[in-house]
Amino acid sequence: MFNKVLVANRGAVAVRVLRALNEMNIHSVAVYSEADRHAPYLEMASQTFAIGAAPARESYLNQDTIIDVLKSSGADGLHPGYGFLSENASFAQKVIDAGGSFIGPSPKWIDAMGHKTRARDIAAQYGMPMSQGSGVLPDDNDAIIAAARKIGFPVLVKPAGGGGGIGMLPAKDEAELLTAVERSRSMAGRGFGTTEVYLEKLIERPRHVEFQILGDQHGGAMHLFERDCSTQRRNQKVIEEAPGPEIPRDKAVAVADQIAGIMRSMGYDNIGTVEMLLGADGSFNFLEMNTRLQVEHGVTEEVTGVDLVRAQIRSAAGEKLADILPGKPEVKGHAIQARVYAEDPKNFFPSPGKLTVFRPPEGEGIRVDTGYAEGRDVTPHYDPMIAKVIVRAATRAAAIDKLIEALNGFDIQGLKHNIPAVVNILNSAQFREGRVHTGIIGEVTGRKI
Repeated sequence: MFNKVLVANRGAVAVRVLRALNEMNIHSVAVYSEADRHAPYLEMASQTFAIGAAPARESYLNQDTIIDVLKSSGADGLHPGYGFLSENASFAQKVIDAGGSFIGPSPKWIDAMGHKTRARDIAAQYGMPMSQGSGVLPDDNDAIIAAARKIGFPVLVKPAGGGGGIGMLPAKDEAELLTAVERSRSMAGRGFGTTEVYLEKLIERPRHVEFQILGDQHGGAMHLFERDCSTQRRNQKVIEEAPGPEIPRDKAVAVADQIAGIMRSMGYDNIGTVEMLLGADGSFNFLEMNTRLQVEHGVTEEVTGVDLVRAQIRSAAGEKLADILPGKPEVKGHAIQARVYAEDPKNFFPSPGKLTVFRPPEGEGIRVDTGYAEGRDVTPHYDPMIAKVIVRAATRAAAIDKLIEALNGFDIQGLKHNIPAVVNILNSAQFREGRVHTGIIGEVTGRKI
C-alpha cells in the first residue's frame, strides 16, 4: 500500500480523496493555488504545497511544478481527482517516470480512450454496441458531406480530443453541416489544442446512461451498475441518479455485464466509466469512456455501499479485485445527486462571488461533498460547482422528495446559485415520472439551453 499520496486537485474531489486517504492511514499531500490558499480542506492533509497563481495553467495544470512536489514531498502515489490532469496520458507517464504510481488506469488506456475516434474503433473491435459514426474528418468539403450522407442526417459534429460537451454541434442537413464543422473545429482548437472533429449519428431525445467500471492489474474487471446522467445543460450534467429510472433491471444488468466482459478482454486496469446513449428504441450505443473518477461517483457509492475512491487506490497499489471487493455488489434503494453551481438560475451562466452564508443541509441519507466554507470566494478561475448534494432513500420518489427538502434547506447567500432551477426540474411531472432525456431542462424551463 502507498505510504504517501499527492492529491493533484482542488475543491470537492480533493476533500473526497483526502478523506479516503485519512481513513486508510495513508499520509497525504495537498497542493493549492494562490486562490485556494485558505481552502478549508488543506487542514486535512499531512503536508501542503503552494503551486502557483490562480489561473489553472499556472497551478493545477502546471505539470512540471506538480512533479517537483511529488519528488520533494516523497510521495509514492498521485491521485489526479477529476478534471485538470486526470486524463492526461503524458502526465500520468511523467508520474511513473518520476518514481511514483499514478492512481488511475495505465497511460496507454488514458491515451487510447482520450481520443474519441480511436476509442470508438477500439470499443467496436471488442463488440461494444455502437451507433454509426465517421473517422476524423478531412479538410475536403465534399468528403465531409459524403461522410454525413453515409451516416444519414441528422448528425452530431464532435471534437475528437475533447469532453465536457464543448464543440458538440448538431447538423440536420448539408446546409448546416459545413458551418457546424467549422465552428466545432474552432472550439476544439481553443479548448483542447487539436482541431480534429468527427461525426456521429444524432440520436433524438437520447438518455445519457453510464456504467461504472473497476479493474485491477491482474486481468480483473467488474461493473458497479449504471447511472442516469441525462439531466444536462449545454451537454454538462446537473442531476445524476442510480439506478437509471424506467430501465428494466435485467436489461441494464445485461449491458453492464457485457461492458465488464469487454473491459476484461481489453485488460483495463483501474477505475473508468463507459458512457452510453440510450435511444427511444431501447438501444444502447457507445458514446465515450472516461478514464478517471467521475464527479457523480457518489450516487453509485450510496446504492452499492462500495467506496470507489478506496477501491481505486487499492487497485492502483496492485491489489486484486477479489480482495478489494470480495462480495458481489448489489443495488439497494435509490440515490440522486444535484450539482450546486454558482450560476444564474435563469440562464445557467457562472456567477462568481463571496459565500457570505454557506450552510449545507444535514440529516440521515443526505451527503454533501464540497470544498467550500462560509466566507470563501468562488472565483472565475475554476468550474463554478460549489457542492454536490447526494441523497439516498428506499425509492426514487422518496429520494426526489428528500433532495428537494435538502436543497431548500441549503442556505447560500452572497452570490447567485442554481438551486431554484434544480428544484423546479425535480418538481416537474416529467422528471418525477422518469421521462428524462438530454433536453429535459430546456423542455421544463421553456428555454433553449
